Amino acid sequence: FRFKDSLAEDLQGADLVISHAGAGSCLETLEKGKPLIVVINDKLMNNHQLELAKQLHRDGYVLYCNCSTLVETLQSMDLSALKPFPPGQPEKFASFLDKVFGLQ
Repeated sequence: FRFKDSLAEDLQGADLVISHAGAGSCLETLEKGKPLIVVINDKLMNNHQLELAKQLHRDGYVLYCNCSTLVETLQSMDLSALKPFPPGQPEKFASFLDKVFGLQ
């Protein structure tokens, strides 16, 4: 996609999502409960995408690869091995901030 205001509808209908390793793209996909293959771009800002992809993979939420290994990853993937991403708990973060700023 070049640009869309929202990918929510596309994500809802997807059986598998292949994305770059941007935090927003990864989290939005995982929150929708969709299996995700993250294709890292190792030429971006000291390869920060690799750090996120590796951690999400270690935690069991995504598969990751680079452009040259995408076909191999698709051929060998076992999506049943991926764990569901836990739902966010923004109230815990809000409570933490309240404590830090003395609002509780």
